[in-house]
Amino acid sequence: MNTATKLTHQESTTNLEPVLRKVLKEAEREHCELQEMFEVMGWSELPDALKIEIKDDVSAMADELRGQYSSCDPHVARRRQRVVYWVNSFMDGICSLKTAIDALRVKPL
Repeated sequence: MNTATKLTHQESTTNLEPVLRKVLKEAEREHCELQEMFEVMGWSELPDALKIEIKDDVSAMADELRGQYSSCDPHVARRRQRVVYWVNSFMDGICSLKTAIDALRVKPL
C-alpha cells in the first residue's frame, strides 16, 4: 500500500524558499549583466520593449567579444547588422519604436 504524505502549507513554503531565492538572485545577476551590456553598446536608454526583443542578440555579441566563442555564420552576421541598423534608426528618430520592434521580432517556426 502506498501512503502519500501531505505537506503542510508551512513545510511546502519552507522547502521552496531556497529555490525561489536562488532563482531571484540569478535573475538579478542576469539583469545587471544585460544592463551593463546595453551600456557598453551605448543603448542603455532604449525602451524596455526594444531591449527585450534584442537581449539575446546583445548577450551573444558580448559573449563573443569576451572570447567565449566566435561565429562566422553569415546568418548571425546579418542578424547583428539588422539589430544595429534598426536600433540606430530608432535612436536617430528615423523609425518608430513599433517599427523597430516589428523588424527585429523573431518569428517562431
